[in-house]
Amino acid sequence: MGDFFSKVYEVVKQIPPGRVTSYGAIAKYLGTAGSARMVGWAMNASHSHNRFVPAHRVVNRSGLLTGKNHFDAPNAMKELLENEGIKVKGDQIVNFKNHFWDPAKELGMD
Repeated sequence: MGDFFSKVYEVVKQIPPGRVTSYGAIAKYLGTAGSARMVGWAMNASHSHNRFVPAHRVVNRSGLLTGKNHFDAPNAMKELLENEGIKVKGDQIVNFKNHFWDPAKELGMD
């Protein structure tokens, strides 16, 4: 799993500030379309990675902050996103489609 997690982190590090992607979009880009849950596990473990991984920029396919409980404070994920200009209302990204960053389009499919 370590190699998979490393690949996930490399994708996540390329998400620009003010943009978000989904667990499933990362899984699809990595050629493992059914492994969105494993991408989530990687995000949950990202705090132990030796370099910063902007895990706050990864949400579920509807734009919900489903990973918020894995941050140090209950509102940390929301605050990090808002600091980047993304509005969040009730754990939901406002205008999710406008902020969505698709690694398959942005990075190209390998």
